Amino acid sequence: MAGFGFGFGESGSGPAVPCADPHGDPFLRTRFAVPARPATFLRRKRLADHLDQALRTPLTMVNGAAGAGKTLLVADWAEARDRPVAWLTAEAGDPRPGMFWAYLLQALRAAGVPLPVEIGCPADASRVDRTLLTRLATELAARDRPVIVVLDEYDRVSAPEIAEQLEFLLHHAAGGMRLILVTRTEPLLPLHRHRAAGDMTEIRNAELAFTPGEAAVLLGLHGLRVPAPAAEALVARTRGWAAGLRLCALAARESPDPETYLKRFEAERTAVADFLLAEVLKRQTPETQDLLLRVSVLERFCPDLANVLTERADAEGILTGLHRENAFVEDLGHAWYRLHPLFGEILRAHLRVRSPGLEPVLHRRAAQWLRRSGTLAEALGHGAAAGDWEFTAGALVDDLAIGQLFTGLRSDDLAELFSRMGPETTTPATDLVRAARALSRCDLDRGLTHLRHAERTLAGEENRAAPDGEADAATEDGPGPAATWLSCALLEALAARLTGSPGRAELAAGAAERLQETVPGHLLAKHPELTALLLAHLGSTRLWAGHFEEARAALCLVADCSGGAATALPREDSLGRLALIDYLNGWLGRAERKAMAALTVAERYGLPQSSGFGIGRLVLAAVAVDRDDLRLAQGHLDAAADARPNMRDPVTEAGRTIATARMLLARGDTRAALEATEPAVAADVASPWAAGHTALVASAAHLAEGRPEAAAELLHTVPGHQAVCAVGEARAQLVAGRPRAALDLLDRLGPESHAGPAVTVRALLVRAEAAAAAGDSVAVRRFVAQALREARRERLRRPFAEAGGWLRPLLDTAPLRGLAAGWLTPGPPPAGLDERPPVVEELSGRERDVLRRLAQLMSTEEIAADLCVSVNTVKTHLKSVFRKLSVNRRNDAVRRARELRLL
Repeated sequence: MAGFGFGFGESGSGPAVPCADPHGDPFLRTRFAVPARPATFLRRKRLADHLDQALRTPLTMVNGAAGAGKTLLVADWAEARDRPVAWLTAEAGDPRPGMFWAYLLQALRAAGVPLPVEIGCPADASRVDRTLLTRLATELAARDRPVIVVLDEYDRVSAPEIAEQLEFLLHHAAGGMRLILVTRTEPLLPLHRHRAAGDMTEIRNAELAFTPGEAAVLLGLHGLRVPAPAAEALVARTRGWAAGLRLCALAARESPDPETYLKRFEAERTAVADFLLAEVLKRQTPETQDLLLRVSVLERFCPDLANVLTERADAEGILTGLHRENAFVEDLGHAWYRLHPLFGEILRAHLRVRSPGLEPVLHRRAAQWLRRSGTLAEALGHGAAAGDWEFTAGALVDDLAIGQLFTGLRSDDLAELFSRMGPETTTPATDLVRAARALSRCDLDRGLTHLRHAERTLAGEENRAAPDGEADAATEDGPGPAATWLSCALLEALAARLTGSPGRAELAAGAAERLQETVPGHLLAKHPELTALLLAHLGSTRLWAGHFEEARAALCLVADCSGGAATALPREDSLGRLALIDYLNGWLGRAERKAMAALTVAERYGLPQSSGFGIGRLVLAAVAVDRDDLRLAQGHLDAAADARPNMRDPVTEAGRTIATARMLLARGDTRAALEATEPAVAADVASPWAAGHTALVASAAHLAEGRPEAAAELLHTVPGHQAVCAVGEARAQLVAGRPRAALDLLDRLGPESHAGPAVTVRALLVRAEAAAAAGDSVAVRRFVAQALREARRERLRRPFAEAGGWLRPLLDTAPLRGLAAGWLTPGPPPAGLDERPPVVEELSGRERDVLRRLAQLMSTEEIAADLCVSVNTVKTHLKSVFRKLSVNRRNDAVRRARELRLL
C-alpha cells in the first residue's frame, strides 16, 4: 500500500529516514541535486550580490522567462554558501500537497539538515496534516542559523493550498528558514505583505537580462571575439535573454564568419526557434497559440486589437496570463503588450508555414483598427505591409499628415515606406504622395506631373459626385475632400517656392486659408506642421520677391509657433530666412542671433542636417565675412556644403552664391568672385536683392581691378532702389572722380530704408573719403569716428578693409585710435569700454569646465578622465560650446572665450 513506505505515518515512530514517497516509490534523487553549471557559465557579480540579500529576508523570488538563467544563477550562488542548501526541483503532473511536503522534507534531509523523528512524514499523497507543519516550523525556528531552501521551477506548483502551507511555515519558522522560489510565474503567496514589510528579495526578468558587456564576455567564453557594436546588436535583438545568447553563441562557433552570423542569423532556422516553440508556444492551449501567432505581426498590441485579429473576445485574459507566466509577452503598461523580438520573428515564420496568405489579412485588419483609434504611424506601417496603398496613402492625406514627408523627424521613414508603392495604384492620395516625394527631392517635373494628375482626378470625382460643382463638405468623422485639396495647396506652395513664383504661392496660400475653414479643427491642431510649412513657403517666396515686411510677417508666425518637434524644421527654416532679411538690411548682430537660434532648433530636436534648406549656415558665413573672420566663414560654408540639404530653393542658392562670392572677394581673388556670381539662379521671377548683391560683388571686383566706370554702371541698373546698392554705386562714383554724384546718391537715402550698420558704416566711409578728397579734415574725423562707433557694436571690420589706404593713417591718430583699438586695430581698448561680442546662449557650468581644460591643451580623452565622464559626453559638450561661441575649432573656441573673458 502507498503508506507502507513511511512506516507508521505522521504520528508513528517509523524509520528516522524514509526511503520512499507516499506512493511507495523511491525518491528521485535528481530532484534534490543542485544543477551543474556548464563550462561557459558566466558568474555575474551584480546578480550574485543582489542574491546575497536572500540571507537577510525570509522570502526571495527569482522570476523570469524560460531560459532567462534563473536556475543557473541560484545554483551557482548556492554552491558558494558555507551552509547546507536544501534544493528541490518541482515536477509537473502531481500538484498534491502530501507529495510536495514529502519531497521537501527529504530535500532538507538530503542537504544534511537534521530533522527529529517527531516531525513525521505525510502518508497520504493528497494531504498533509497541519500538526506536521507546526512541528516543522517549531524545529526551524529553534535553529541558530536559518536553513536555505530553494524551490526550483516553482511555477509547476499550482495547488493553492501548498502556497498557503508555505506561507504558514514562513511565518511560524520565525526567521529559521530562507525560502528562495525560482519561477516563471507570479506565485500565489501574499507577496504584497512581504514587500510592505521589507522582508522579500526580488530578481526579475529585466535584471536577469545580459548587458552588452556581459554578453561580450559570455561570447568570449564560447571562443568568440566580437566588437562591442556586434554584442550590443545581439543584446538588442535577444533583449539580453540568456538562453538566446548561449544558443546563438553555440551556432556562431560553427559558422565560418561568427560576427556576420550573429548580426544576420535567421531566428526561425536556429536552435533558438526550437527552444521557444517547445518551451513556450507548444505549452499553450490552441486558442493561446492562435492568438500569439496572429499578434506576431504587430509591434505592440492591446486586447481589443488582438480580438480584431483573432475574431474572438478572449484576448484580455489570455494576455494577462501570458505576461504572468513570463511567456515572452512584455507588459508595456496601459493594457498594451509586445512580444520578445526573437519570439516574434519565430512566430511570424511559423505563421507563414501554418497559415499561408493570412499575414496580409492580419496587417490590413490591424491597419484599419489603428486608423480608427488615431494611431496613424502604426496604421501606415501595417497598411504598407498589407500592400494596400490606396488605404495607406489615403490615411496619410485624410489625416492632414502629408507635411510629415518634409518635417525631418519622420520624413526618412515615410519616404522609405512609400518607396515600396508601385505605379499600379492611382488615386488622388497616391498621386499626392508621389508628388510630395518628388518635390522633396527637388524633382519639379515629376512632382508637378503627379500633382496635376491628382488635382484633375479629384476635380473629376467631385464633379461626378456633385453635378452642381460644389465639393462635399467635411463631416465630423472625416475631412472629406477638403483634406486632399489642402494637401494640394501645400504642395502648390512648395512648388512655387522651389521655382521662385511668388504669385503662385499667394494663390496657394489663399486657397489653403479657405480650405482650413472647412477642415475639422482637431485635425489642424493635430498637425501644426501643415500650417507652419504653408507659411514658411509663402514667406520664402515673398522674401525672394524682395517684399521683406510681408515675408517677415509670415515667417515670424512660424518662428513663434509652438508644436514641438512637429514644427521644428519650418521654425528652423523661418528663423534662417529672418536672419537673411536682417543680413540683407545690414543688421549683422540680429542676423547672427537668429541664424544661431535656427541651428539650436535643429540640434535640440536631433533633426538630420540634410532635412532642411540650410540657410542659417550661409547667413553665418556672410556675417563672418563682414567681420573679416574668413576662417570662420569658410567653416560655415563647409558645414553647409557637407549637410547637402535635400531641397534647394532660389533663396538658398542666392544666399550661397553671395556668401561664397563675398568671401572670395575678401581673400582678394576677384576673378573667382566674379565667376561665382555668373551662374544665374533659376527662378520664374527675378529677385531684386539677389541681383543687387551679386552686382555688388561684381562691382567691388571691378573696382579692385581699376574699372570704376564698369562698377558704377553695374549698380546703376539694379532694380528696387536698394540702399546697399546705392552706397556701392556711390563708392564707385567717388573712385571714378565724381564725388558730387556720390554724395547725391547718399543724400537720397532716407530713414525709411531701414538700413543697419553694415550699410550705414559703408556710407559714412564714402562720405569720409569724399571729405578727405575735399580737404575737410574735421568732417573726415567726424564721419570715421561715427563709422567706428556703429561698426564696433557689430564687430564690422570688412568695410574698413575695403576703404583703401587713405584710412589707415587716420586710425592711428587720436581720438580714432581709441575707438579702433582692441577690435579693429591691435592694442587694448580704452578703460571701461566693454567690447565683448555677444554670446547667443550662456555656457553651462559643465561646458565651462570643458572649455577650461581645452585651454590647457588637454585631449578629449584626458578631459573625459579628468571630469569622470564618457568621451561621448565631452564631445557633446564641445559641440555645444562651439555652437554658442560661433566657432568650429578648438583653438578658435579658446580664443573667442578669452575675447569674451570667459577664461
